[in-house]
Amino acid sequence: MAALMGVRTAAACLLQSQSCGVWRGLGTSAAVLQKQAQAESPKAEGVFPVTMIPGDGVGPELMHSVKEVFKVAGVPVQFDEHHLSEVQNMASEEILDKVFESMKKSKVALIGKIHTPMEYKGELASYDMRLRRKLDLFANVVHVNSLPGYKTRHNNLNLVIIREQTEGEYSSLEHESAKGVIECLKIITRAKSQRIAKFAFDFATKTGRSKVTAVHKANIMKLGDGLFLRCCEEVSELYPKIKFDTMIIDNCCMQLVQNPYQFDVLVMPNLYGNIIDNLAAGLVGGAGVVPGESYSAEYAVFEMGARHPFAQAVGRNIANPTAMLLSSANMLRHLNLEYHSSMISDAVRKVIKVGKVRTPDMGGYSTSHDFTRAVITAMTE
Repeated sequence: MAALMGVRTAAACLLQSQSCGVWRGLGTSAAVLQKQAQAESPKAEGVFPVTMIPGDGVGPELMHSVKEVFKVAGVPVQFDEHHLSEVQNMASEEILDKVFESMKKSKVALIGKIHTPMEYKGELASYDMRLRRKLDLFANVVHVNSLPGYKTRHNNLNLVIIREQTEGEYSSLEHESAKGVIECLKIITRAKSQRIAKFAFDFATKTGRSKVTAVHKANIMKLGDGLFLRCCEEVSELYPKIKFDTMIIDNCCMQLVQNPYQFDVLVMPNLYGNIIDNLAAGLVGGAGVVPGESYSAEYAVFEMGARHPFAQAVGRNIANPTAMLLSSANMLRHLNLEYHSSMISDAVRKVIKVGKVRTPDMGGYSTSHDFTRAVITAMTE
């Protein structure tokens, strides 16, 4: 018993010393960081610099919608736009460094999907992965919320998926040990498992949520996922008011489809999070309606929750701006621009609730421009 108490005490000391990022309430906000950087980053008074990466697929079209809405709403944000794309031959260390320099000044970014080609060209880590590692964006947060007025199989859903996204199967450690034999290494560390677990419990505490579920495959990957699970269990002891349970990943997929209401906050390693993000997005309307963001100790990046380039929709004016607009509204809330954030998010939800303007992915016939104009009209009414 004494040994157990010693472990808990040591874990508490370690976790309390770790920074969990710039998510509001968990660390220094971007608004404060930007005030500190004003002397070295000249900008218009009262205007927040934000790094923008349109990305691939319909990303540039969605960013155009954001710019139009921000302009009408009078949002005090100035975008520093950079084009980073492997499929468009606009990816290099020089561009990556420019993005990083921009992020060091702004601390905040709005990005589209940076598509990763499947072909192996001598480099295992994609530029998207390298950017996230360079910024140490360890926590990916996806908000899965039903939209009033849009019916799906499960309505009134409200859950959050938190994914560790700097290690696991996405460590880019693969090699051919013998001809025809490929080994892929999955990396799980105590430090990063504790960090994401603490982030999840802090998130639950600050947002008034009551339960955290750790998703794993420790019955098969006894060492790797076993370590992740133990770290979550240790951290849970520090939050007695938050209910904690665990679930194996395959069962979690089934339970999400059958009874998603049992979940509140889910925390999991990298690959599982990628899969669950997309599964959960399908429960509330698809990738076009789910916002997300990623956090490090210093930076916050806002994006679509389910990352898809929608290449087949490029130039057809049919992409759904909902997820990107909601993500941009969350970004404004992060910057303490509550008025503008609420104005935009309320307008988006109003348009969907009325139901007269919907893009094809939501069963409608409206264009991206139609939806954007409807949001602008809703803001000005």
